[in-house]
Amino acid sequence: MPKALLPPPSIVLDPPHARRFLLLHQRLLPPRRLAGKAGVLGLFEHIGCIQYDPIDIVGRNPDLVLQSRIRRYRPALLDRLMHAEHRVYVGWDKMSALVLRETWPAFARHRALMVRQHGAPESQAMKVAPYILDEIRRRGPLSSLDIEHAEKVDWWWGRQTRLVHASLEILSSMGVVLPHHRVRSVRYFDLAERVLPAEILNAPDPHPGDEAYQDWHVLRRIGSLGLSPSNGAPEYWWGIMGVKGVEARARVLARLAERGEASAVAVGGVPKRTFFVRTADLATLEAAAEVDGAPSEAAFLAPLDNVTWDRELLRQVFGFDYCWEIYKPKEKRTYGYYVLPVLYGERFVARTEPAFDKKGRVLSINGWWWEPGVRPDDEMADALRAALSEFAAYLGAAEIRLGGPVASSRTLRRTLGIPSGKRTPASR
Repeated sequence: MPKALLPPPSIVLDPPHARRFLLLHQRLLPPRRLAGKAGVLGLFEHIGCIQYDPIDIVGRNPDLVLQSRIRRYRPALLDRLMHAEHRVYVGWDKMSALVLRETWPAFARHRALMVRQHGAPESQAMKVAPYILDEIRRRGPLSSLDIEHAEKVDWWWGRQTRLVHASLEILSSMGVVLPHHRVRSVRYFDLAERVLPAEILNAPDPHPGDEAYQDWHVLRRIGSLGLSPSNGAPEYWWGIMGVKGVEARARVLARLAERGEASAVAVGGVPKRTFFVRTADLATLEAAAEVDGAPSEAAFLAPLDNVTWDRELLRQVFGFDYCWEIYKPKEKRTYGYYVLPVLYGERFVARTEPAFDKKGRVLSINGWWWEPGVRPDDEMADALRAALSEFAAYLGAAEIRLGGPVASSRTLRRTLGIPSGKRTPASR
């Protein structure tokens, strides 16, 4: 049985200790303490990847992750690192994700898998690939809109897309082309050898075999959250080749523990779950025991923030039941289309549905739901106002409004500092 493969927990945490460790590890206790380019690159090095989702309601998911951790963060910083300096790129880690370019050699096996799965010369995408590559080689970075070809194919979610678009996406997953820059929502691709430095592009796979790769990727995934479940939602462990299912994962975790690279952890009050922490993070785990848990600052988190990846852990350790409802039919949503968790100190105190009018530069709070038992006092109100001001500045908003069902809420206006009937400047 898989349980027999796992070592018994050598560390037992109470829930407050587990919460503080997770938030310290995720650079959220307190939020917005990292700074600038070094802060962004350091965060990537620490947690490995940030899940990539291009939907832009109040910024893309990576921007939302970074604005909660990087002081005075602006999306132009990530765009520069992605598209001017090419320090991070869209790869495949935990699903589609942003990763550091230095990890390119380590993901050689995944690119080879994409070639095996999609690279057959007779496939539709590969038939048009030589034409696409010749156009890019001759004309420079191109979007799918720049390449004339009218044929369409079935794509994700049963939708049709242009064959050129599908071919570029597949060529990117194979590592033949990479995003070069972006104009609004349109991505322009170039040949990988013209995007990445030769010493990275041509570096050999550092893993001598499949087992070494699996050990590396599982350990990396542990660090992406900090306290990782050996069981639970399978999507947490997606994207690790050869590690499919509880037994395969247990074998890798047992190897890591035996070598002293990871430790098994139990959390008091959380039955039938064993978690793992990297040995490299044990100092943070020890420091978390001494952290003052008194709340002081607040932050709005991304729907796909790393700390939300194990939603059962959120329920068990934070008492926060969160589901991203964007793919649910409207009539089946409990809250809203694009709802963000609201963190205050080490607690999730609310969730909110914001929207941003880019043309009018208006940030609207269209939904707000307090967690059961939360009663905002003056200290919490001050923290939420500061977080809202920082959030508006990140978006470039000139005005903040209450909208939708909460437009007439006097309590929320008072708590967030939005006077009724007045335009509220976003900057402090």
